[in-house]
Amino acid sequence: MISLQTLKTQVKKYILILVIVALNTLSPAQAENTNNKNLTLTETPITKALYKPFIERYILDDLKLLRQEQQQLRVDFVEKVANARLDISDRALRYTADTTTNIFYIITIAATLLVLLGWRSLQDIRDNIKTITSKQISDLTKKYEKRLSEIEDKARVRSEQIISTQQGIANTNLIHSLWVRSGIAKSEQEKINIFDEILDLAPDDIEALTYKADTLLDIDEDTWSLSLSSRAIEIDDKYALAYWQRACAKAKLGHHDDAIADIKLAIDLTDSLKTEVMNEIYFENLKNNKKFQILIGKIENN
Repeated sequence: MISLQTLKTQVKKYILILVIVALNTLSPAQAENTNNKNLTLTETPITKALYKPFIERYILDDLKLLRQEQQQLRVDFVEKVANARLDISDRALRYTADTTTNIFYIITIAATLLVLLGWRSLQDIRDNIKTITSKQISDLTKKYEKRLSEIEDKARVRSEQIISTQQGIANTNLIHSLWVRSGIAKSEQEKINIFDEILDLAPDDIEALTYKADTLLDIDEDTWSLSLSSRAIEIDDKYALAYWQRACAKAKLGHHDDAIADIKLAIDLTDSLKTEVMNEIYFENLKNNKKFQILIGKIENN
């Protein structure tokens, strides 16, 4: 089992990684303002963050160390299970040997007494003792075989759980790194490829579906974007950004009434989207629509 100290260490590492990623995702304007404030000795400001490669390298090294610790944990667990099996087997064999020895002592004593008292019933008693001894040994053997089988089943289930958990952690770390890459990708096609890698690991990731749909709109793949948005809504019908993205796709395709209906659903689910309606570039062709104007009026009055 994972010790409390190891758990604390891993939690601290995750918190540190999250802080570093948060610092790494500062907008260029914030980074420039911070650099301008700290300039005291030079006249030319450094506009490009020089620490990003070191942060990415630190995150990759930390993830590698975490995977190594998980692998070492698995090796330790397997070793403990193997030692436990050997210990149980030794106990079973020792108990069986001791029991058999005691039975033979009893048989010897009984046989000696019978020899002293008479030979007539010795053969019958000997046969009965052999039968009883064989039956007891057989019962003990079956009992310990059953226990060993149960222990092996539990160990196998536990091993499968550890492997599954380890694979889940590895996938989570990989997905996180892919999201970081998508944030610094320079082209829409590169972003789409990264979202595809995320969806290969987690096919029902509604955020990846929605952001991929948004990227597809930028390269005029409106029908594809509409399909991905609808798929995200089928997975989670309470995800407001999926309705918003589908509204953008419908607006570009000319389905104005359906687009307005999706905008209303998105606003009902997330009230903060009201301030983004007038700023969304894909809603430009809706501004002459009466239903859209009524919706804007309601938002402004509220």
